[in-house]
Amino acid sequence: MDELVARITSNVGIDPATATKAVGLILAFLQKEGPADKVAALVAAIPGAQDAITSAESQGGGFLSGMMGGVMGLGSQLMGMGLGMGEISGVSKETIGYAREKAGSGPVDDVVNSIPGLSQFV
Repeated sequence: MDELVARITSNVGIDPATATKAVGLILAFLQKEGPADKVAALVAAIPGAQDAITSAESQGGGFLSGMMGGVMGLGSQLMGMGLGMGEISGVSKETIGYAREKAGSGPVDDVVNSIPGLSQFV
């Protein structure tokens, strides 16, 4: 996770704590919305991913908090953290790109393509 957070901090320009929480929210979203087996493999391939998900959810994030679902719900949560659209796009692209490096393009693309509206953001 440190490598991904460092990339996001450098390339997107947000602080490490915000980057870690944003990645946790994105991965929690994928767990909720994507095919369980494929998302489990993706999460397992990213060192520290499950910890980031658990941490984001324990800090009041996650998708069990009653907010709207889908891509719009994720965007709302990330905006609620103070991220702008450019930062949200940057974090999303960095996270999915890193996931492709670790888990392979095929499995990650399967997850992304299974969630309505997600492919346009990554």
